[in-house]
Amino acid sequence: MPRVVSIGHQDFETIRREHYFYVDKTSFIREWWERGDSVTLLTRPRRFGKTLTMSMIENFFSLEYAGRGDLFEGLSVWQSEKYRRLQGTYPVISLSFANVKEPDYKSTIRRINQILSNLYSRNSFLLESGILDEKERRFFRSVSEDMQEVTATFAVHQLAFFLARYYGKKVLLLLDEYDTPMQEAYVNGFWEELAVFTRSLFNASFKTNPYIERALMTGITRISKESIFSDLNNLKVVTTTSAEYADSFGFTQEEVTAALNEFGLSNRRAEVKEWYDGFTFGAKTDIYNPWSIINYLDTKRLAAYWANSSSNDLIGKLIREGSKRVKQEFESLLRREALRFEIDEQIVYDQLTTKKNAIWSFLLASGYVKVEKMEFSEDTGRACYELALTNKEVRIMFESMVRDWFAKSADEYNDFLKALLADDVKAMNHYMNRVALSTFSYFDTGKNPSGEEPERFYHGFVLGLMVELAGRYVMTSNRESGFGRYDVMLEPKKESDDAMILEFKVRDPAEETDLSDTVRAALEQIERRQYDAALAARGIPRNRIRKYGFAFQGKKVLIGSAPTAEKA
Repeated sequence: MPRVVSIGHQDFETIRREHYFYVDKTSFIREWWERGDSVTLLTRPRRFGKTLTMSMIENFFSLEYAGRGDLFEGLSVWQSEKYRRLQGTYPVISLSFANVKEPDYKSTIRRINQILSNLYSRNSFLLESGILDEKERRFFRSVSEDMQEVTATFAVHQLAFFLARYYGKKVLLLLDEYDTPMQEAYVNGFWEELAVFTRSLFNASFKTNPYIERALMTGITRISKESIFSDLNNLKVVTTTSAEYADSFGFTQEEVTAALNEFGLSNRRAEVKEWYDGFTFGAKTDIYNPWSIINYLDTKRLAAYWANSSSNDLIGKLIREGSKRVKQEFESLLRREALRFEIDEQIVYDQLTTKKNAIWSFLLASGYVKVEKMEFSEDTGRACYELALTNKEVRIMFESMVRDWFAKSADEYNDFLKALLADDVKAMNHYMNRVALSTFSYFDTGKNPSGEEPERFYHGFVLGLMVELAGRYVMTSNRESGFGRYDVMLEPKKESDDAMILEFKVRDPAEETDLSDTVRAALEQIERRQYDAALAARGIPRNRIRKYGFAFQGKKVLIGSAPTAEKA
């Protein structure tokens, strides 16, 4: 009989005590301990077992769990006599920033203060232990929700000092989801303020702290050293491209196969692989998303569990407000093409919208794209990565995200698509203007000249076409054809449908009197540069190729069409 699948439990003790479904990842304990690194920063995508791993580490090493070898019996780490003796022998400080998701700096600091205050409350026995002098007792009591920032940044350092003195042994320090507050700070506009506080907190906790034996930090991203780790020269960073701990997070092919067999689902292996496989950590390929696998074992239904398990607002914002280049690269990914980028794994949040390839570095760290191939140049010291969307679940999530961009004008947008398919130019104009009026500013960062706004909108609009018409058309954009580049080409999958070429232009007041002149210029460009050559070369009759010019001026749009060869 298969084990019970428990959804959402991240407490190792509960999972082991209740005999819930669990894949043995305790070999991480051995690997981490034997590496001997002073401070380890380990990044993995969300829902990949980071919090459960931290709970496992605490249960294994903490003096509070001394004599609880029963939690590890039958698991990999318990096979070694050395590690059986090590269990329950260290004081441990464990804290998590996973729930620090406040909208402003003041609330964020107060929330962190609450976490630190609770940490002190759990160790309040130190006040009565007799090891603290009066000055130290005053500091201990000063740790509260309302403490000064200088007290907060030194709180972990002092608690490690107190515990090390009490137990006569250095402390293990665990910090889970270290980067959650920083992501929220970026989204809500107080990154710089929080970076200063975090730098001071991390310096006191991890660098100038002689009372720490080992420290482990987990998160999704590797925030740049200059931002918050500038003083930590003792930091070992392990990212998704690192060789260390490659199979310690996520499920391997062998582990998924065993789980499907246990639950009588071995006949669904191919479908499960298409949906949830695709993650690569270091040289280890075929890593599955554990959150989706666990949910699938529970429901027996294929669905986007991981991609929809938390907010994708930041990802959506970066692509929606991204440049023409970003949107075109995203189009290629949706077409299941691989893209080549030089990737800098150090995330600088305030450069996400300005630094080349920063968005794709962020998507790689977050698990939305995977490494297909990596080439390292010894001449430049840089690595070039070939990236693709991770799997079907991620692709469906992104398609849903694009649809949501037009949620405010869903009816008008759908009516525009119907008019486009029916070649009803009058209706196309009516509905396209309503869509633009409703969603135009949604694609604007607010930080760019207004002249860039139409481009951001219509390349987002192109992505919408690509997603909605995927069943009937193969869509490409800004590609070579004839003597120039077209904006959008829709090649039909069925012979009964017409092909289409869409050329977009922003009105140039110096050369065009009104939008009708801009439409005419767009249509003339299609003809002059023979944009229909590629379609004709693929055997599509020229009288089955429609040509549309889209003219933009602010939020106003005018669409015109060229007569086909049949109508001429």
